[in-house]
Amino acid sequence: MPDVLIATDAESVYAEVEAAIADETTTVRRVHEGREVAAAVAEATPDLVVLDLQIGSMGGIATCLHLHHEAGAGRLPAVPVLLLLDRQADVFLARRSQADGWLVKPLDAFSLRRAVTAVLEGEGDAPVAEEQELVGDVNPA
Repeated sequence: MPDVLIATDAESVYAEVEAAIADETTTVRRVHEGREVAAAVAEATPDLVVLDLQIGSMGGIATCLHLHHEAGAGRLPAVPVLLLLDRQADVFLARRSQADGWLVKPLDAFSLRRAVTAVLEGEGDAPVAEEQELVGDVNPA
């Protein structure tokens, strides 16, 4: 049963993501600020962290980098990250932050489910929609 941690301070983003992915086999937890993510991961390691780009005092990019640095230092388990981006130009930031996947808003339930599934299955470099690159490879070429 996948456990997904969502970090967003926007009720609308949380409601959209939770409605799209929560079911009898998926649990969804939430934190309201990026700086709360590492503690939540340490307390109960999720299968996936979903980060809104703009959250509280520590945004999604900084939070993603922090998780990767802490995992690299052995202080946190490695957890895949899906970033929710505000615009297509933010894909560059998602790649630089080593996110495992990303979605560009506006969100829709179908794309959210496909992106979550792709990242959980380790297919972060597989596109999940034709109209925009939603999940991407973060390894710089």
